[in-house]
Amino acid sequence: MKVLVTGGSGFLGINLIRSLRAKGVEEIRVLDIADFDYPEKNESWLKFTLGDVRDVAAVEKVTEGCDVVVHCAAALPLYSEEDIISTEVDGCKNVLNAARKFKLDRMIQISSTAVYGVPKKHPIVETDPLVGVGPYGQAKIDAENYCREAIKEGYCVSIIRPKSFVGPERLGVFALFYDWAYTGHGFPMIGSGNNRYQLMDVDDLDEAIWSAMTLPKDKVATEFNIGAKEFTTMKEDYQAVLDRAGYGKKIVGMPIKPLIFILRILEKLHLSPLYPWVYETASTDSFVSIEKAENILGYKPKYSNKAALVRNYDWYVSHLSEFAGKSGVSHRVPWKQGMLKVAKLFF
Repeated sequence: MKVLVTGGSGFLGINLIRSLRAKGVEEIRVLDIADFDYPEKNESWLKFTLGDVRDVAAVEKVTEGCDVVVHCAAALPLYSEEDIISTEVDGCKNVLNAARKFKLDRMIQISSTAVYGVPKKHPIVETDPLVGVGPYGQAKIDAENYCREAIKEGYCVSIIRPKSFVGPERLGVFALFYDWAYTGHGFPMIGSGNNRYQLMDVDDLDEAIWSAMTLPKDKVATEFNIGAKEFTTMKEDYQAVLDRAGYGKKIVGMPIKPLIFILRILEKLHLSPLYPWVYETASTDSFVSIEKAENILGYKPKYSNKAALVRNYDWYVSHLSEFAGKSGVSHRVPWKQGMLKVAKLFF
């Protein structure tokens, strides 16, 4: 099997690549706008191309001769609206068109549960209404629509909608929390923290992707919610990391409206790394049904929310020297804390 992974330089990309190689995939191609700076770059089985999914020629060049494409490339909500829409929508269309042109066996589209907006009922199922919140949520819906059209025309596309996932190489907004835990601070939570907010481990997502790549096409050409099976409240799940840090610190509930008001102001002033999708939904329930994935993909997640968060925290601590002083807007580097660094003094 020859597999193309778009966005392979990212957090999901490198974990997926390592998982695929462990399963015996003979050739893995990577297309990414960011350099692939992992040790695997020098391996003969990995073929890296520096390029953009918005570039039709670049996409077609790396797609020809492959068997499967896993489309992970994405512009996160911290990017500009123009970059989000062009990367998510045009990028998906380009990858899908190339996959069909060169007769690849199938495509795996990595979408997001952001397509559900802020729903009133839980658990969320795949047939629930799609409501785009902001450019990111709407762009993910628009990209999915291209995939659904291809499915109707008989092409196999699996649309994977994962909850927020953590694991080795994951930093981003989670690095903020891990930094506070590691330096002996408690952590504020918007609201009481008694809401249920499902996460997942990247290893479990990799297994779901593998199933979509290998099971019969007539079974997997559809949408799948993917997430942890075991999760409690946000307060309890995140407390597991503070307990791991060993300072006796606690998750501290905060009044919702005043805190969101302050975060909105800080965001507009570019003094906070948090965007609306994070702080507007942090105090609400957010969990999906994984029953469809269990029944069709044989999905059996190994990690609970607590186990996934603690595993990611342990990785953070053991690799801290490698990214100290670095920051950016991807999941692979810590996000700048801005004024939140001052707030840390009070916890």
